[in-house]
Amino acid sequence: MTRIAVVFHSGYGHTLRMAQAVADGAGAELVPIDADGNLPDGGWDQLNAADAIIMGSPTYMGTVSWQFKKFADASSKAWFTQAWKDKLFAGFTNSATMNGDKLSTLHYLFTLAMQHSGLWVGTGMMPSNSKAAQRNDLNYVGSFSGAMAQSPSDASAAEMLPGDLETARQFGARVAATAARLKG
Repeated sequence: MTRIAVVFHSGYGHTLRMAQAVADGAGAELVPIDADGNLPDGGWDQLNAADAIIMGSPTYMGTVSWQFKKFADASSKAWFTQAWKDKLFAGFTNSATMNGDKLSTLHYLFTLAMQHSGLWVGTGMMPSNSKAAQRNDLNYVGSFSGAMAQSPSDASAAEMLPGDLETARQFGARVAATAARLKG
């Protein structure tokens, strides 16, 4: 059996909903980063024991939140010993606009995974980009490198679109299936 951890920060609840959907698809444990940028008790142990680490952050000013960055900087202890070498990594993000520089956030997460000598898993999904596509379709935002969602700035987390959450759930399932194949 594979162990998967979803480590994430959520400022307003949208990224939390994505994290829950990803964890649901992956059968993963949530490791929330709090408002001060800290992990819960036992959080580092969960990440160290995981076969795969899925990272999530809202996109603020074109990158991860400062709370996520604090976690990333603290992960240098694992980096120094290459404790997470060859683990699977994946990432997800949410922002208020359709683009919102979400790809910059995913690139940050990818770079962090590469710093840890990890292996990256993308969405494995085709985008919904035909004329018939509708905003609530699977992977409508059109990301290959990680799951992306878009939530209007005046929308509550409860108003997130089911299509974005289903994209996150299927993304989590893909990471879990990949981890199971590698663990073999």
